[in-house]
Amino acid sequence: MEFISSRNNPRVKEVRLLKQARVRRQSSLCIVEGIWHFIEAVEAWKHGGYATLIRVFYAPNLLKSELALQAIEDVSRMGIPSYAVEETVFRSMAEKENPQGILALIKLRQLTLRDLNPAEVGWIVALVEPQDPGNVGTILRTMDAVGAQCLLMVDGGVDPFHPEITRSSMGALFWIPVIRLSFEEMIHWAAFNEVRIYGTSAHAVKLYTEIQRYERPCILLLGSEREELTEPQRQACHELLRLPMGGRVSSLNLAIAAGVMLYDMRNKMN
Repeated sequence: MEFISSRNNPRVKEVRLLKQARVRRQSSLCIVEGIWHFIEAVEAWKHGGYATLIRVFYAPNLLKSELALQAIEDVSRMGIPSYAVEETVFRSMAEKENPQGILALIKLRQLTLRDLNPAEVGWIVALVEPQDPGNVGTILRTMDAVGAQCLLMVDGGVDPFHPEITRSSMGALFWIPVIRLSFEEMIHWAAFNEVRIYGTSAHAVKLYTEIQRYERPCILLLGSEREELTEPQRQACHELLRLPMGGRVSSLNLAIAAGVMLYDMRNKMN
């Protein structure tokens, strides 16, 4: 196993470059940091998830977990390049202030709408221009909890390879496909495949509590943190629903609103 002691090592530079969104998008590579997230990435790689393990880095002076050390040994035997890294060099690669001593690069499998069969992927969440990677990761985590099966990132927003999405999703990113597309593409695909769209909006007349049943296949469509759905986006929805706001605030955090809707949909899904 190669030992890296210089910050100028090309592999070290590659990791630091991946802190730039442009580089992440071009390479489809994602940084996975920490023991739990590394183990989950390995499980996804082994068992048909959407993450492919590329390289592993660890700092012997920092990493004390026998489970993680065994996992490194296992993936090394399976042909994954693994590098022991000098502690100060590892800290220059890590994003956490107190790193656990394990970091990996993974490639996320990129899907398109052509890869989706609505009969099999019956419950989809679509976010319009999401800006906060923490919200996206939390929504993925909630989707995993309730059984929603695909996330659409509509009209841009944060890139799905952001390390904060990995952390806040608690590994759900490795198991739920994420597709970037335009709103027009989503609408045409939904119409062709008879996919019902449920949107949320403060302009909606109907409260979410008033709906009796959600029909599959379906999309839950949510606006961004800064802007709610536009008028054309609202018009594209088969049902437009709102959450009751009884206090002075006019809206909820995106991930909280998504959580409320997803659990209601789970309880009322056909």
